[in-house]
Amino acid sequence: MQEDPSIPIARRPHMPALYDYVVWYAEQTPDAEATVHDGKRQSYRELRTRVDALARAMLASGVRSGDRVATLAAPNPHYYETFLASVSIGAIWLGLNPRYRLEELCYSSGDSRPNLLFASSRIGERSYRREIHGILERTPDLSRVVLLDDENGDNGEGSSPAIVTLSDFLEAGGSVTDAALDAARQAVSGEAPCMIVYTSGSTGKPKGALLGQTGIIAFCEAQVAGWRANPMRVLNFLPINHVGCVVDVTCPALIAGGCVVFLEDFSPQQSLQLMQDEKITLWGSVPSVFQLQLAESDFENYDLSAVQMIFWGGAAMPRETIERLLGFGCPLATNYGMTESGSAIAAIPPSRDPDVLADTVGWPFPGVEVRLVKSDGDLASGDDVGEIQCRSVQNMLGYWERPQATTETLSSDGWLSTGDLGRRNADGSYSIVGRVKEMYKSGGYNVYPREIEVTLESHPAVEVAAVVSAPDPLWQEVGVAYVTANQAVTPATLLDYCRDRLANYKLPKLLVVADELPLLPIGKVDKVSLKKQAAETYQPA
Repeated sequence: MQEDPSIPIARRPHMPALYDYVVWYAEQTPDAEATVHDGKRQSYRELRTRVDALARAMLASGVRSGDRVATLAAPNPHYYETFLASVSIGAIWLGLNPRYRLEELCYSSGDSRPNLLFASSRIGERSYRREIHGILERTPDLSRVVLLDDENGDNGEGSSPAIVTLSDFLEAGGSVTDAALDAARQAVSGEAPCMIVYTSGSTGKPKGALLGQTGIIAFCEAQVAGWRANPMRVLNFLPINHVGCVVDVTCPALIAGGCVVFLEDFSPQQSLQLMQDEKITLWGSVPSVFQLQLAESDFENYDLSAVQMIFWGGAAMPRETIERLLGFGCPLATNYGMTESGSAIAAIPPSRDPDVLADTVGWPFPGVEVRLVKSDGDLASGDDVGEIQCRSVQNMLGYWERPQATTETLSSDGWLSTGDLGRRNADGSYSIVGRVKEMYKSGGYNVYPREIEVTLESHPAVEVAAVVSAPDPLWQEVGVAYVTANQAVTPATLLDYCRDRLANYKLPKLLVVADELPLLPIGKVDKVSLKKQAAETYQPA
């Protein structure tokens, strides 16, 4: 590992584009580590070279400002490089989660219609040939697929001339001049969309939230100033389609000139070993991951003395876990936010106060306005509960090709409705008290019941499906599904059906086939009753 090459915060200039930080660190600290993956280390000089080569090849393939570029990969340098190259020339980048099934992948690609797809043909023991060909066949406008891990040109059965190796793709970029590359980059606006992050809604159909570089940089600069981990070395095992991976972990490390250590397949043991070996200074994740790591029988044998700060997001941390983490002697911090807010709405700066850390989500994030709006539209005051709304440059620019959904979520004067209910405390901090919508969080992931219900109701045996959440000590909340059927069917059969169509974190932990579901007088399913029943019935493993 390199010696500390970090640049003092006061000397880090503000840049208008994310790629500008790559250039600056490649010139100021060229040998500093930018990434570590599977024992291979990449400096900022090497990162710039890779990003430049990819950007040239993208331009040679016909990618222009506003076009979409998708990447199907695990968290690794390939993801990082394709993201930076895409946004550097004004393309809109989209991450695809390898955990998703073919239908989920094709929905995101079919909706966003990328011109270019980077894809890993194999991740771990799983081949993605079927998924790659499926996406290619079912995505309008997709003309080129670049295999990130296949330099030998073996496209496998059913090969297509649209599928090329990474080496061939990069070679074609040699025809693009420095002047053409510079011109494409100079035309990029930080106010324009640079990234699509798909997030589901009440209809069960995911919507693509559009984020811009100006907002991402504003968040990262404020976050880096608050975290003060120096040098910043973070471990990233989050899926690349998640705002947590890109905006919360990767980009702050870039802004700080720090290093991202990638782990493609999370396990508590591997993550702890990497934290020790790579001297991770910023220990960050979602609460359930901390609990899994702390539960390791040999946890005490790992040397985590390099950790300077502990950070979590995505869900509330149990007080018991907070108390244990405070024993490490370094401060703790957390953010509250959502995809549409471009990450943080409120934050707790580095603190050792267990009450603040357990009972609040902190104070408005720098540059973010926060207000509470009651159901009648009036602003909440005193101890009133209201929906949390926020306004800042970080907010999404809108939903991809969903003008009505954008208007419903983002007001004409810039206020974003979160769907969360909150209360303002006497010290100005905020506490979350509930949700306007039915969405729940499981292990830091947003899970939307209607998406699961739609999947269950597509099974020929299912008449009606209703999904609610139940508390879980590890995952915070899990799904419990209730269905009525028109023919004999077992819960195991329905769960297998879902498993083939949904990511694993969306799968209900309990499925009940009922003779009937409780109804409200207006004929709708009484989910309040089902939620109470789920809390009484569900037994954590």
